[in-house]
Amino acid sequence: MSLAHSGVALMLPVTDVDRATQFYQESLGLELTGTNDEGSAMFAVGSDAQLVLLPRPDSRPSESTAMSFEVDDVTSEIGTLEGRGVVFEDYDLPDLKTVDHVAEMGTERAAWFKDPDGNVLCLHQEVG
Repeated sequence: MSLAHSGVALMLPVTDVDRATQFYQESLGLELTGTNDEGSAMFAVGSDAQLVLLPRPDSRPSESTAMSFEVDDVTSEIGTLEGRGVVFEDYDLPDLKTVDHVAEMGTERAAWFKDPDGNVLCLHQEVG
């Protein structure tokens, strides 16, 4: 099997695995599939991918988007996640402006939020 056809695991460092697990499970609705010997929480995402929350007490989040979820309707998904306590970011920058949490970028609509560790997560929708 080539890498082009391999399943992918996204390794995301978090300072508190239990707190992050609760967020990803309860707020985002991801399915916890288990933990490994290191204490990482593992979630099924997408059709053949895995999110692994790595216990890294001294980690600092990246300022860039760590992970983006492709959704059918960004606005609807925002409403669902806000109902579970997720807080969305708003931007008013020269190259990025959100309206009702959503940025229109060519053929894509996107919205951003942070996990409890400050990792930037995104919802995106292809519209064109």
